[in-house]
Formats: sequence, C-alpha cells, structure tokens
Amino acid sequence: MLDDPDDIHALFHGAPKTTEFRKLRKRIIRDTREAVERYGMVRKGDRWLVCLSGGKDSYTLLAVLTELQWRGLLPVDILACNLDQGQPGFPATVLPEFLERMGVPHRIEYQDTYSIVVDKVPAGRTYCALCSRLRRGNLYRIAREEGCSAVVLGHHRDDILETFFLNLFHGGKLATMPPKLVNDEGDLMVLRPLAHVAEADCEAFARAMTYPIIPCDLCGSQDGLQRQQIKAMLDGWEARSPGRRGKMFSALMNARPSHLLDPALFDFATLGPRDPDNLND
Repeated sequence: MLDDPDDIHALFHGAPKTTEFRKLRKRIIRDTREAVERYGMVRKGDRWLVCLSGGKDSYTLLAVLTELQWRGLLPVDILACNLDQGQPGFPATVLPEFLERMGVPHRIEYQDTYSIVVDKVPAGRTYCALCSRLRRGNLYRIAREEGCSAVVLGHHRDDILETFFLNLFHGGKLATMPPKLVNDEGDLMVLRPLAHVAEADCEAFARAMTYPIIPCDLCGSQDGLQRQQIKAMLDGWEARSPGRRGKMFSALMNARPSHLLDPALFDFATLGPRDPDNLND
C-alpha cells in the first residue's frame, strides 16, 4: 500500500522500493508519532507553521508530517514556510518551485536579516546567535499573520543531545531544547516533532529521496563553532561504543531530581530518616 502511486503524497513519489528504505521510513514515522503523542503536541483545530530551511532535517520534517496528515494520523492544518534571510548565494527559487511541484501549501518570506547580522556582529565572531533570534522573531510574526497556533521546527534527537552538552560544558546548567514549549509572549507553541529521530536517519531519508538540499553554511560562519566540537566528541564516543547516543538520549527522559543537586527540584532541606518511634506505623 505504501508504494501505490494513488495512495501516496507527491512528497514520496519516486521513493526507493528497497526493504532498507521502507524500514527507514517506518522508523522515522514511528519515532515522530511517538514524540507527538508523548509530549501532547496536537490540539483540536491546530494550524502548524512548518519551518523549511531547505536542509535535510526540514525536508524530513515536512515529509513525515505530511505523511501522517495524509493518512489521517495528524489532525492539523500544515503551512510550510521558508524565511529567506538574504544570505549571499541563497538559491531563492529552489524551495518555491519544490513546494509548488509537491502541491504543499506554503509561504515564502524575504527579510534581509543577514545585513543586520553582518553590521551588528564584531569581526571574528559567529553570526548564529543573533541570526537565530531574528529568524525566530520573524517566524513568530508570520505564524500570527497566518493564524497558526504553533511554529514547528526540524530539530532532531542529535540537536537536542548536543544542546544538552553545550549547556553542560559552557552554560553550567542541565538543560536542552524541549520538544514542546510556549513562547515568551505566551501565544504560540514551539514544537519539535523530530525530537526522537536520529540525525543519521534524516540524512539517509533526504538523500534517498533526492530532495534539493540547500547547504546550511552559506554565511560562512559555521566552522569552529562549539556545537561542531560537541558533535565531534559525540561522534567519537559513538564510534567507540555504538549505541551511546541512544543511551544518553534515554537519560534525558529519565531524570531523577532526588539524585541531582538542585533544591528547587527536590526538597533536600526536609529530607531525613523516619522517626524511630513510628517505623512500624
């Protein structure tokens, strides 16, 4: 049934018919459904602004959400959105043409935030933090204009794990990207349905589907970032001990506040042995 051309969305036309790809596709769909259900992402009447950068992760996000919606498993409206930030060399026609060809409802927005970032960020510093803030602000605005209840991002399991270690090593806190949160203004949800999906699966899926990938380093600011150092560290651990990433990610879902050191999460002050006179009560 998955290979019936009359029972498949255009985003999956031409999908490889190999057993390996079918397993990959089913795994991504299963992991996404698990995250959507586990974190209660869907609300009745939702309209989702699905953010599409043109990278492997956002293509995978759009495809799997459209697949679930197509089969009646995701009762939300989907509007794909690309924010063209004016980066030099950005192929502005790729995504509009792709989305039109696939019959995906979409909005393409041009905002030259790149010039602002170049002007504000000192020489030698990376652009990512300011660029991200400006992008997020524009996406919130677009979501409101389009009547969307959620901004949906393509961060996957490895992004979440890397962010945890960035906060641990450089931020001095135990925190990461949550799969679901409310924005500061309190009027929009931010969702990450790929929270349980491995980056390697996103890469394999997008490559197999031959989606027109747009590189994420057009601004030239990616080399030497702390995130790249974390990624290299995790790659090394995974190479030496296969499955290590999965174990560490499982730990993020199995926190024990009483075995950490934050009194805001656990009441250590009143913790003590029971009264010997009442041990038999």
